[in-house]
Amino acid sequence: MSLQRLKVSSVDAPTETIRSLTLVSVDGRKLPGYQAGAHIKVSLPDGGERHYSLINTDPSADISNGVDAYRLGVLREPESKGGSRFMHALSPGDTFEATAPKNDFALVAHDGPTILLAGGIGVTPIISLATELKRTGRPFEFHFSGRSRPLMAFVDEIEAVCGDALKIYCDDEPERRLDLAALVAAAPANAHFYVCGPRGMIEALRERAVAAGYAKDHVHFELFDEPKAQSGDQPFEVEIKSTGEVFTVPPGKSIIDVLEEGGVDLVYDCRRGDCGICQTTVLEGIPDHRDVILTDDERAANDVMQICVSRAKTPRLVLDL
Repeated sequence: MSLQRLKVSSVDAPTETIRSLTLVSVDGRKLPGYQAGAHIKVSLPDGGERHYSLINTDPSADISNGVDAYRLGVLREPESKGGSRFMHALSPGDTFEATAPKNDFALVAHDGPTILLAGGIGVTPIISLATELKRTGRPFEFHFSGRSRPLMAFVDEIEAVCGDALKIYCDDEPERRLDLAALVAAAPANAHFYVCGPRGMIEALRERAVAAGYAKDHVHFELFDEPKAQSGDQPFEVEIKSTGEVFTVPPGKSIIDVLEEGGVDLVYDCRRGDCGICQTTVLEGIPDHRDVILTDDERAANDVMQICVSRAKTPRLVLDL
């Protein structure tokens, strides 16, 4: 994907740990337009890249045909691998490269209401979804949960867009904690859910919604967590059924990493376990599922896995590749 060079126009601090960056083109031209839910990939000095959602809070703005500026919200991660440290160190006038907007979290057309759920910094793409729903007059609810009200960014702007459609939940206020069971139980039968936040929130909402009878494709989500090695990870073997080749996957590397290094041609995208593009049939062995795509029942079947993040519970996996 081609890169564009962006310049920091302004920096705000809506909370102690979150920075809001406004970005413009270095040559003064309009930036490529986007649809609500889109993100850009920022190129980091160490050669890595990070995804950041684009924020729009203006229901009157036509963001699809080009915009004057992009806006991001970036949380400073205590265990940052470099992304949030780099973004928090930027000042007006600094420049960096990023991709054009890409959207894996777009609103789908449907007849019922939309239930938006955000946890922490996961609010950034949800803001733009709410703004688009407001612009088009479609019914929605916006549920925003955080550890504490002072740590929750953009609340005033969200209230200006959503009004009574916004509900705030705070972990440190017992009477205002999020109750996912009650949220799902109160949702209309034809609702679609959109959730972005911690992995546990996404998985809990998905399981409750499916258990309540909602089709799996009525639960839409986006997860920007980087996959992390877990204590006790062990090496395991992967056999490619079509060729008989066997590869060893060590701790700290994914199946995709190892197979690509071995010359296997693969199709994948997110590398976070939330898009489903790399889903692969498992012919033998038991996967250690670490995605947010599969339901608990689908994981228990152990017949497919997301090879970008999941590992193995058995010494060898035989994959239909």
